[in-house]
Amino acid sequence: MTASDEAHMAHALALAARGLGRTWPNPAVGCVILREGRILGRGWTQPGGRPHAERRALDQAGDARGATAYVTLEPCAHHGQTPPCAGTLIAAGVTRVITALTDPDPRVSGKGHAMLRAAGVTVTENILSEQATQLNAGFLKRVTQGLPFVTLKLATTIDGRIATASGESRWITGPQARRFVHGLRLSHDAVMVGSGTARADDPDMTARDIGATHQPVRVLLDRALSHRPDSRLGQTARTHPVWVIHAADAPAQARQAWQDTGARLLPCPLAQGHLDLTAALKILAAEGLTRILSEGGGSIAAALIAAGLVDDLIHLTAGKLIGADGTPALGPLTLPRLADAPAFRLRARQALGPDALTHWTRI
Repeated sequence: MTASDEAHMAHALALAARGLGRTWPNPAVGCVILREGRILGRGWTQPGGRPHAERRALDQAGDARGATAYVTLEPCAHHGQTPPCAGTLIAAGVTRVITALTDPDPRVSGKGHAMLRAAGVTVTENILSEQATQLNAGFLKRVTQGLPFVTLKLATTIDGRIATASGESRWITGPQARRFVHGLRLSHDAVMVGSGTARADDPDMTARDIGATHQPVRVLLDRALSHRPDSRLGQTARTHPVWVIHAADAPAQARQAWQDTGARLLPCPLAQGHLDLTAALKILAAEGLTRILSEGGGSIAAALIAAGLVDDLIHLTAGKLIGADGTPALGPLTLPRLADAPAFRLRARQALGPDALTHWTRI
């Protein structure tokens, strides 16, 4: 591995990140093709998962004979809706392929690398693998565990409150923090809230004011379908997708009313009288979702944490105090000992105007 290899792979990873939130169920992949130090072509996985990054980069390169391809994930080796990318690179005359990760998908999992080597292509693996693992954590978790990667977003006062005693919550954080959240939504396949937050806030859950050209799936967890079909979610379900996770025994009239909005209804098993969140996330993963941003409320947030389902936590803190009569960001976790508290490792911190952002990863 050389410094040049790392630099070109970092370029490919930056390209791959452009696809986050848009390529599911496929991974977000980036590819850079060079010959004699000159970039011939570059590409990233397109919306819906195709064309693949390698195909895009080769089309831009034109003549790639004798070139080196930097790819953030092992090129696929199976025939799906497109030919295998490993074969496409071979046919283009690429003589060296450098990858960041082996694809854990059983249809690939080393077969792409083997196909390249069998054709005489020099293959170098695991360049910037840690960064590539973080980038495609959602795809990797879905393939290996049948679950999506879950980011929990909390926006609170210094004392951890999300609303006053009267229920007022707009706006705790400032415009820079809210703009950041809209960008965060775009980098996830779906945004998820519980029925309590939906009833209290009537949220739209779209990415706004940042020039968005697509919208994430909006997921509502609503055991009895108690949220109004004429809400903002229901009124926009035909233009931006809404998926509602509900209990199988939800009232038939409510099911029909939500179906009439154009929303997609997904029944889910119960656990102790509530939606089984592990089952709910497995249902969403089976539908192809790899990255989900949970935006509340406190009960759902606490339940996700207690079940060990939160992978990353984004905490936006405003320089305000509400006091004990305000609404806490988390519902009860019923921890008997401090040693039982779920632990997270700090990954990053930054200022967003008057507010503070901290990014945590589950230990």
